[in-house]
This record gives sequence, structure tokens and C-alpha cells, in this order.
Amino acid sequence: MIKKNIQHLFFALVGVGILSSCIGSFTMFNKLAKWNKNATDVPILNEILFLVISPAYAFAGLADLFVLNSIEFWTGDNPLAKHVGKTKNIKADDGLIYAVKYLKDGYEITKPDGKTFYFTYHKDENAWYMNVEGQERKLIHFNGDGSVKAFLSNGLTVDVTLDKAGLYELRQAQAGMSYFMAAR
Repeated sequence: MIKKNIQHLFFALVGVGILSSCIGSFTMFNKLAKWNKNATDVPILNEILFLVISPAYAFAGLADLFVLNSIEFWTGDNPLAKHVGKTKNIKADDGLIYAVKYLKDGYEITKPDGKTFYFTYHKDENAWYMNVEGQERKLIHFNGDGSVKAFLSNGLTVDVTLDKAGLYELRQAQAGMSYFMAAR
């Protein structure tokens, strides 16, 4: 009786993992592949290394499929995808390199001149803030209908959609311009 219950529990857990419609990010598999591609500077050596460690790919794929992707689906977080505390150098549109440190609730950004500012997410408000030299300012608030309320530096607030048209409208509002088209 107990053996039959354990079997039923096992198949139920496997079914939840397989039937949860969770494709997931396959973080473990992708990290292994990224490491393998950059293990040496010689592509043929990387290929030989791939052939030698190919069982690790099978293990990583199965671990992602049955465990990590299911965790990611049900909780919204993949345990291997954590970046908190890591710093990444990002080249911005202005051509300068900024150091971006991942925080639990946002980002710490250090400019090339050494000055630091923060972007933080306030979950209780569903909003992003920017903090520069101790002055915190609300940037955007998610409305819940697929749009955001943007709080502009010129004092205006604008509700826009999260697409190219909304971004265009936001840029116009920030620049103080607004174009209206009349139907003819």
C-alpha cells in the first residue's frame, strides 16, 4: 500500500513538472554551453572538450527540465539566474562605460566619473524610483492594464503603452512637444 502511494506521488510530481507548461530559461544548460564556448581560445579544443563533457549537458538539461524550470515557472525566479551583488560594465548610447551592480530591488549605477545613482523597484507600489545624491524621484508606475504612468523631469505625468508608440509619445512629452493628427 505504501509502495503504491509513493509511486502515485512520484508520478504526480513528474506530471506537475512536465505538464506545467513551463519552458523556462534553461539557465544551467546555457551557463554550461557559454562556459564551454569560451573555455579556450581554440575552437577545436572547445569542441573536443564538448565531446568529453557531453554527459554534463544531459544532466544540466534534465535538471533544468524537471527542477529549475518548474521552480522558475511556479515562483517566477530561477535559483541559478540570480545576479544580486554582481557588477557588469555596460557601454551606453553616449559611448561611455558604466558599472551596473545588481541589487535585490534594482540597480546601482556608477558613472565613469565615479558618481553613483540608483534605480530601485518598490514592489508595494509597483513603481520604479531613481535616487541621485539622496534625492529619490518616482520614474514610472505600472498601471496594471499594460500601460505605465511616467513621471517626467519637466513635471508632467504621462500614461503610455509599453510599446514603440508609447516610447515615442514619452520622448515627445519629455521634449515638450506633442503632435496631434486630425482625421479628415
